[in-house]
Amino acid sequence: MKSAVTEAYSLNFDPQTKVLSIGGEMVMDTVPPMLKQAKQLLNDADKIEVDLQQVTRSDSSGLALLIDLMRHANGSVKEVCFRNMPKQMLAIANASGLEEFLPLGD
Repeated sequence: MKSAVTEAYSLNFDPQTKVLSIGGEMVMDTVPPMLKQAKQLLNDADKIEVDLQQVTRSDSSGLALLIDLMRHANGSVKEVCFRNMPKQMLAIANASGLEEFLPLGD
């Protein structure tokens, strides 16, 4: 398992299950380093599932991170899916009209 952990967030990628688990805060201060680390963790993946169950707080920056991960996936990964999206993030996606573009899982 590959990981990146700080006080504010955690990223854990299991190459066997192809699941990237994100925990903690997905906010303006954490998203830039989180995105960089997530891309590094996912370099060799052909498919990823992003589990957001452990996210404790998010704002529009968190949604921007997901969109950037989708762009990264379209360039180098065959499939991407987001599951357990927090209600707060879903509300932002819905209000901005982005919910229909996000590949959501169970």
